[in-house]
Amino acid sequence: MSIRVKLADIIDGLESQSDESSSFLNKKTGEVVLITDEELSAAEEDEPVEDFPDWQQDQVRMAREIVAETGDYIELPTRFDLDEYRIMERFCLSVDDPEMCETLCGLIRGSGAFRRFKDAVYQHGIESRWNSYRDNALKEIAIEWCRENNIELDR
Repeated sequence: MSIRVKLADIIDGLESQSDESSSFLNKKTGEVVLITDEELSAAEEDEPVEDFPDWQQDQVRMAREIVAETGDYIELPTRFDLDEYRIMERFCLSVDDPEMCETLCGLIRGSGAFRRFKDAVYQHGIESRWNSYRDNALKEIAIEWCRENNIELDR
């Protein structure tokens, strides 16, 4: 029996992650949860749940299940797996205007590439095109991940 999840929940899980947190799918419930590194560390160190604020205790309990590898949770692709730089690069190459394409491609080289790119996208009034492109790229990643993990999608 495969689990059914909402595509929007998977995409939200992908977007919610940071350098200090990861998203996981509960294979029993279909819920996508965001777990911080602090919570995973607490689970690994077997810190008492009661040492955490009420709002965080459930998260630590879930982190314990994840660390125990019960099989109930599966990690979504990480921020590293998403490779947002590559998505940004492909967007630059997809721009029809050769001059704009060249400008954007030049801006994404070196340190500060993400900030320069975002500034240019807003300056040139193409933020809606970028947001749509990025949303579609995340949607494709989510669909492929679900396919690879035998997860049925409710769209």
